[in-house]
Amino acid sequence: MMFSFKKKKQKATVLLSPVTGKCISLEEVPDKVFSTKMMGDGIAFDLEEGTIFAPADGKITFIAETRHAIGMTLVSGVEILIHVGLDTVKLDGKGFNVFVEIGQEIKAGAELLEIDIPLMSAHHLQLITPLIVMSNSTVTPIALEQKVTGGKTAVLTL
Repeated sequence: MMFSFKKKKQKATVLLSPVTGKCISLEEVPDKVFSTKMMGDGIAFDLEEGTIFAPADGKITFIAETRHAIGMTLVSGVEILIHVGLDTVKLDGKGFNVFVEIGQEIKAGAELLEIDIPLMSAHHLQLITPLIVMSNSTVTPIALEQKVTGGKTAVLTL
């Protein structure tokens, strides 16, 4: 009797853009926590529209008290964080309308939250939005320097 001990290849996880805007490398984010990948690898977006979408199927595991960040555990077990804008924590939740709750199962493309872009602009906040992969997954950007559509355009493979 012959046995095969080959490792099964795990299927790649594809993440969709959480926002509509221009896709940029994490190194371009003007915040060292993100640009030096202290929190993990990923990609970022120069946000153009106010709706934030789920990049993959999974469960909501974190919503910042100030509503500027949402964490998810994907069906594959990978944990991700979407951080909306830079210094948006200063608004203490103003300008954020969250549509999900912790523990909720969601599908890729589902609306997670909406932001008030005019309010953010009035406070001179940058709307660069990092998508961080919190695990040690190999991250491969597939849409750098391109305009992407939230909930539709594939931007990363893990």
